[in-house]
Amino acid sequence: MEPSSRVTIRDVAARAGVSVATVSKVLNGRYGVSAATNARVQEVIEELGYEASLVAQSLRNHRTNVIGILVADIEPFSAELLKGAAEGIRGTGFEMVVYSAGGRTSDRVGWERRYLSRLSGTLIDGAILVTPTVVDVRFGAQVVAVDPHTGPTDLPTVDSDNLRGARLATEHLLSLGHRRIAMLTGRPDLQSAQLREQGFREAMSEAGVPVDPAHVQPGGYVPEVSTEAAGRLLAGADRPTAVFAANDQSAIATVDVAAKVGLRVPEELSVVGFDNIPEAALSVPPLTTVEQPIHEMGRRAVDMVINLIHGRDIGPTHVTLPTRLVVRQSTKPL
Repeated sequence: MEPSSRVTIRDVAARAGVSVATVSKVLNGRYGVSAATNARVQEVIEELGYEASLVAQSLRNHRTNVIGILVADIEPFSAELLKGAAEGIRGTGFEMVVYSAGGRTSDRVGWERRYLSRLSGTLIDGAILVTPTVVDVRFGAQVVAVDPHTGPTDLPTVDSDNLRGARLATEHLLSLGHRRIAMLTGRPDLQSAQLREQGFREAMSEAGVPVDPAHVQPGGYVPEVSTEAAGRLLAGADRPTAVFAANDQSAIATVDVAAKVGLRVPEELSVVGFDNIPEAALSVPPLTTVEQPIHEMGRRAVDMVINLIHGRDIGPTHVTLPTRLVVRQSTKPL
């Protein structure tokens, strides 16, 4: 057997000196195998590193004990969510496979249908869709959506309180005396981004502070887009004294642009982000941001899909987790 070739059940049988049928019985916990033979086969399985093919296992047991997590791309938010999902799956008897198309622009809308069609049938027992563009998916297994573009639907869903989080960010800047507050918005097709802009506008309105239309610029959740938008915001004579960015990547891009144009953060410009990804605490200065419990979102989604697979009651089918303000050194009284 070549070292690089896949270990088969026949290889295990040959090394253990037993029949393929005996190895199959051991793998499936069936009766009719002596303790000594069972121990020998298990020893060879460990020695050779044998794992049953997921497809073969599915065809035999109608179950793979694998959950698929489908993302359009692996960026800071989805990477943190995957960490939470990995924490949630430990000790459950399930495994996790991550499927990403690497952010191909052609898959911008409807990517979840294409991904599920690749994985359906034999590879996974359930799926978690991260920020799906559509949720009217047809799939022969359980599906949970995290932060879907359109908000809560018939699919079980996990998200965070984006509206309150945006209000907290804006109210923090207002409490520091800022009135010329700008916002870098997120992706217009995501309801979470729409709620963050709504929270900003509501907090400003309730404080009696008008929003300058020129001070609301599209950041798109993308550093490159946010860099251009921040450049426009900070170039004018009537520049804002504070910026609320719809995600941390946009906020960090704003801090970088401020440094390039000679503005000190927070002495001359206060900046607040949203998400609390690890990079937020590591930025210079450390970023004040709204924390959404991304790890917990991943854990809850895993818990929901496993309970659905087992036919258990999952309680509320739509879970909104709280957000909170994390004050660091990127904001300062005016």
